[in-house]
Amino acid sequence: MTVDVQATRDVVDIITGGWRAQALYTAVRLGLPDHVAAGCDNDVELAKATGASEGGVHRLMRLLVAMGVFTGSAATGYRGTRVSAALVDGPQSLRDMCLLYGEEFHSAWNHAPHAISTESSGFEVAYDQPFYAYLAEAPATARRFQRTMNAASMFFHRVPAAFDFEGKKVVDVGGGGGQLLATVLRAAPDATGTLLDREHMTAKAREYLHAEVGAKRVEVVDGDMFTGVPKGGDVYILCRVLAGHGDEDVVRVFEHCRRAMADASSRLLILDRFVEDENPTVLPALWDLHLLMTTGGEHRTADRVTRLLERAGLFVERTADLPMETTALVAAPRTPQRA
Repeated sequence: MTVDVQATRDVVDIITGGWRAQALYTAVRLGLPDHVAAGCDNDVELAKATGASEGGVHRLMRLLVAMGVFTGSAATGYRGTRVSAALVDGPQSLRDMCLLYGEEFHSAWNHAPHAISTESSGFEVAYDQPFYAYLAEAPATARRFQRTMNAASMFFHRVPAAFDFEGKKVVDVGGGGGQLLATVLRAAPDATGTLLDREHMTAKAREYLHAEVGAKRVEVVDGDMFTGVPKGGDVYILCRVLAGHGDEDVVRVFEHCRRAMADASSRLLILDRFVEDENPTVLPALWDLHLLMTTGGEHRTADRVTRLLERAGLFVERTADLPMETTALVAAPRTPQRA
């Protein structure tokens, strides 16, 4: 029997992916990217700075060098890379993402067999409550989640090129920390904005938006998109907020947006990843499964979202590609002539 060495290597690479993720999480938890950036370049200094065992630090750093997180060695000194720089604590850092994924989300994935078998949230098994209910009771995790969403939004800078916001009243529904709305308003100086989100998310959003674009150009509203959205908007944005909810709830949000629109020229802009059943790519498929683990939700195909929009009296006018396999889907209200 011939051994397929490459297949064996592929399997090993896949099944050890979790080990690599936890090694990176541990590095961030210990603050190793920050310490190396500050000049700690050997095992002794890093052990002293972190309070960890010198031997443990040495073994972890050896793996992190092999993974490309750092360069150098214990003998020549450790140095940072672009990867470690992205993990140094700061406004755009991916540090909170590593902590969230290494702790709460890691616990959720520990219940993957249950989640797959029952098509329900692994997070609820781990924490005895739904993810968003947990966030409402755990402000530190909610802030980490908010910062994770902001830092992971590599496509925000391309959104103003996908839609003309100039002079429009922009309503960001479920707008989280406000980074997307701030990006839009900075790109369109004559536009104004409203951010809607739940109370435990809006305090930081208000502080951020007032600092970034000024209180006169933006309003932050506490609310629930399933019960209603602010009226009179020229463009409503739904950015990565639909995947954790069922079709009927999504249709209800679409209906709220359509009814709240200023007039027939208003638009609904959906920014999300869409899965494909034929020739799938890894990132959308992986995040779809992650949603099952955390919220019990799912990513939809673009065709399925189109059908839900049609139920709410909207139709897809056009789409635009954004980075990180994200799509901008522009929907318009269906007029009597188009009925």
